[in-house]
Amino acid sequence: MADDLHTLAAPYALDALPPDERIQFEEHLATCERCRADLAGLNDAAAALAFAVEGPAPPDALRDRILVTANREGPSHVARFRPQRQIFASVAAVVAVAATAAAVGFGIWAASLHHSLARERTAVRVLGDPASRHIPVRGKGELVVAPSGAAVLAVHLPPPPKGKTYEAWVANPLVHRAGQFDGRTTTLPIRLTRGARVMVTIERAGGVDAPTSKPLFAIRV
Repeated sequence: MADDLHTLAAPYALDALPPDERIQFEEHLATCERCRADLAGLNDAAAALAFAVEGPAPPDALRDRILVTANREGPSHVARFRPQRQIFASVAAVVAVAATAAAVGFGIWAASLHHSLARERTAVRVLGDPASRHIPVRGKGELVVAPSGAAVLAVHLPPPPKGKTYEAWVANPLVHRAGQFDGRTTTLPIRLTRGARVMVTIERAGGVDAPTSKPLFAIRV
């Protein structure tokens, strides 16, 4: 009987138990640490899923990754329950896996969104600061550097070749990656000091750890 009560955690979490079994399980729950832990895990997963639904809509590709993850991993997360409980356990397991994948995926997307917004706010501050220095990039735009060293590369380059990307670099004097971009305005993640150089090269899509081609231009701060 005790083993059978352990199988009620999933349907209880889904509010799928009849009244008499719900009362019986709640009495069992008061003394069973294992069931309390199982139930807490299911509740956390449901809460994560609810948070993801209420937040800003994530990219369409994220939904596809979640469904693929749930379909691939679902069976491995379903324990062997007695037949009368198996359907509830299966549903709960898939919900838990999908919710976990949603929470992780949404967290990554939200962090990326936060990072993008932070860089945009930095660009606005730098470009709007009357104390910022404007260093021309011949025929292509300018490098704008605030007194704090925060910098924005405001250029207008043609689209990179297929399979390629623009990549910025900062040399001070060692060369550091400063991000890939599409040839338009980009906020540099490295604060610039006097004498540093900003360079842009064309690299393979995905970026590289060190420049592999001659810089299109190099600007000294």
